[in-house]
Amino acid sequence: MKFIHAADIHLDSPLSGLTAYPDAPVELLRTATRRAFSRLVDEAIDEAVAFMVIAGDLYDGSWKDFNTGLFFSREMGRLKQAGIPVYVLFGNHDAESDMTRRLLLPDNVQRFDSRRPTTFRLDELGVALHGQSFRHAATTDNLAAGYPDPLPGLLNIGVLHTALEGNAAHAHYAPCSLAELIARGYDYWALGHVHEFAVLHQNPWVVFPGNLQGRHVRECGLRGAVLVQADETGVRQVERLPVEVLRWEVLQLDVGGAEDLDDVARRVGKGFEGLLDEQPELPLAVRVRLHGRTQAHGELFGREAQLRAEVLSQAAAIGQDRLWVEKVRVDTAPPQTGEVLRARADALGELATLLDAAPDDAELVADMTGALRPLLDKAPRELAQTLPELNRIRDGELGDLIREVAPSLIARLATKD
Repeated sequence: MKFIHAADIHLDSPLSGLTAYPDAPVELLRTATRRAFSRLVDEAIDEAVAFMVIAGDLYDGSWKDFNTGLFFSREMGRLKQAGIPVYVLFGNHDAESDMTRRLLLPDNVQRFDSRRPTTFRLDELGVALHGQSFRHAATTDNLAAGYPDPLPGLLNIGVLHTALEGNAAHAHYAPCSLAELIARGYDYWALGHVHEFAVLHQNPWVVFPGNLQGRHVRECGLRGAVLVQADETGVRQVERLPVEVLRWEVLQLDVGGAEDLDDVARRVGKGFEGLLDEQPELPLAVRVRLHGRTQAHGELFGREAQLRAEVLSQAAAIGQDRLWVEKVRVDTAPPQTGEVLRARADALGELATLLDAAPDDAELVADMTGALRPLLDKAPRELAQTLPELNRIRDGELGDLIREVAPSLIARLATKD
């Protein structure tokens, strides 16, 4: 017997991070969560699973219109024709009280009650499903504490939307401990809410499948559901089931030996080729992060637009409409340390010494801030969106800004020797 465990589908939640770019795949970004869900239904039918479990956050919130519900009903109709029932638990994003629109779903879809734990017995499969939906988004009660004891002779599956213990990246909804879940005596815990895949325990299995489709660069890497195989002895195998239609990646690139900006761009191109070789079919959205102590550091400083254009050119030539750049981050360092530059007996050395002391010179920082204030007042507000440093100066952070920028400025000037 096989079943699919999915969670955090967030239907119709758009992908973010690429929409500002003219070459962005707008249609793919807008419909990615739907396409991923359709692929999940395809997999369920192809694998002839006995049932599917959705452990919360099927929806991203109350529907703007009925189209989200109509799409879900259509996909459930496909599963009904294949004889596959679906058991849906609602989490913090689609809690009962927050969903203002509803549709009558096909009769192969069963919902876990939000007032008390629900148990569905699948006697022909020897399975019992236990779960409780969220009534309110901010559900901070320990719902697992009220789940019933396992039914003897059946494969007991607990369905729960929870941050579990110590997961600081997610709000602490329906908190409980791993030890508590293990002690309940179920064979498998189908969890939701945490967007990263994790097998927290085996025998009994405690599993987060992760979200179905990465929606931004903080949700990078493989995304999907899990396919669970079981027999009369219990759960035998849990394997990932990737269904994403676009993958987010972070390209960490050491450019320590690069001589100039062109050399950096060529190295980024090689990195792109490696990513595409690893994923020959999926479109990729990539954040490029450059690091290392390099001769090119000074040239990169102040030429962000040129660097981004070069990186986009590499992506266009190599990716062939399969590769988009979300952002380019420069975390490189100059080949010479600050101590070496300050020791130079020339104007550059004097400037390095001056800038080193400037952040702690309250009078100098105050004078500079006062001199910049008329320019800041005249600058259009839209400019602050592309130059967040302007707001930092307004907020009195000029000293910290000098401290951050000075090494790159000196390195830039050093390349002009």
